[in-house]
Amino acid sequence: MILRILDTDHVSLLERKDTLVTDQFSRFPVGATAITVITWEEQMRGRLNVIRQATSSEQRILAYTRLLSTIRFLQNFLIINFDAMADNYYLQLQGQKIRVGTQDLRIASIALSGNAVLVTRNQRDFGKVPNLMLEDWTVA
Repeated sequence: MILRILDTDHVSLLERKDTLVTDQFSRFPVGATAITVITWEEQMRGRLNVIRQATSSEQRILAYTRLLSTIRFLQNFLIINFDAMADNYYLQLQGQKIRVGTQDLRIASIALSGNAVLVTRNQRDFGKVPNLMLEDWTVA
């Protein structure tokens, strides 16, 4: 079975228990889905940014509660590293001048290096990456 790597958008939807995404996710056995260390970084940066911007006790408490919830949620995933092979793909894609954001290009590189399917709603940007296999679990 080909590994499915969830992009950050699908991880967020899964955490919020989106019905379409959770239904698709449940069809795969443990170990058949993963996230990238880039997605982990993006999730943590988002939570830490909310903590930095909190101005009241209520906001801080909620922000830290959500941070802890996200940490616990992400611990359930196999996390794929950005390794030398991914970096090689990344440098090749950069050299091709593909107009995709840096983090997305890193996620795509990880998926390409593992011959995995990237699960994302962002078909417009990721569709620019040659040979990248894509799925969108938000489409019924």
